[in-house]
Amino acid sequence: MKHRWPSGNLAVSWFPIVLTRGQDFLISMKKRRFFQSEQELARDLQDWFGQYPGQGFLEQEIECLNELLPKLFGYYLVQLGMAGSLDLALEKCLVGSQLVLAANRGSDQVKVDVQVELSQLPIATDSVDAVLLPHSLDFSSDPHQLLREVERILIPEGRIIISGFNPWSLFGVYKLLLQRKGKIPWCAQFISIRRLQDWLRLLDFGVEIIKPVMFRPPLQNRAMMNRLQFLEQMGPKYWPFFSAGYVVQAVKRVSPLTPVMPSWRRRAQVLSGKLIEPTTRNNSG
Repeated sequence: MKHRWPSGNLAVSWFPIVLTRGQDFLISMKKRRFFQSEQELARDLQDWFGQYPGQGFLEQEIECLNELLPKLFGYYLVQLGMAGSLDLALEKCLVGSQLVLAANRGSDQVKVDVQVELSQLPIATDSVDAVLLPHSLDFSSDPHQLLREVERILIPEGRIIISGFNPWSLFGVYKLLLQRKGKIPWCAQFISIRRLQDWLRLLDFGVEIIKPVMFRPPLQNRAMMNRLQFLEQMGPKYWPFFSAGYVVQAVKRVSPLTPVMPSWRRRAQVLSGKLIEPTTRNNSG
């Protein structure tokens, strides 16, 4: 049933109240989308990646990370979220110290080094060489703040690797149909690649690599998913921007400051086509 405005003119003074209540309603709905506790969210996400179609998606995502992580160098790499799911990929990373931060405490099977609030990282500024965000933005209530925190802790020329779900895909169609049920991953906010690029550009990140992940629909039947394997060969060639997900690598750019030296030499004066240099007045005799 559609709601209509009552007949008659609505007082202008009511509009701020209506808008404020509307904004509060949208904010409350946004928070309800992440109604689960962090422990439940981490557990359900791990369960989804443990069976089809999540298992096939994670396998392709790890393949992308296997190409990117061995090329990273430095002293510290920080992974935010999805503890335990990417251990196989991290084993090939050459960064010396690897730290897993998450909002949940972890379990006996999943190790979390530090339990933190991801939007307020207890890490010094300009101290981390690389940051891995595996679907952290998808399930963050404030993805902009999370990216700002990552930009803060990264050193100049540090790398950020982001994986996420693409709304312009068959996964995005399923999200429109199933997001109200509150199930993982359909309750997440799918961020498009173009939108992510805009966010990164505002924070002076330069996107280096974009890798598509999975072009098949999210079917739970493994046999049917195997029959649709041909889509994985055709997708990158014919419709690369409609993949179910993506892995993006970006670098933190820092604009060098060029010092402007003061000009102590006075400009020569031009008179009648001749250069006239200032002279010292002789006051004697």
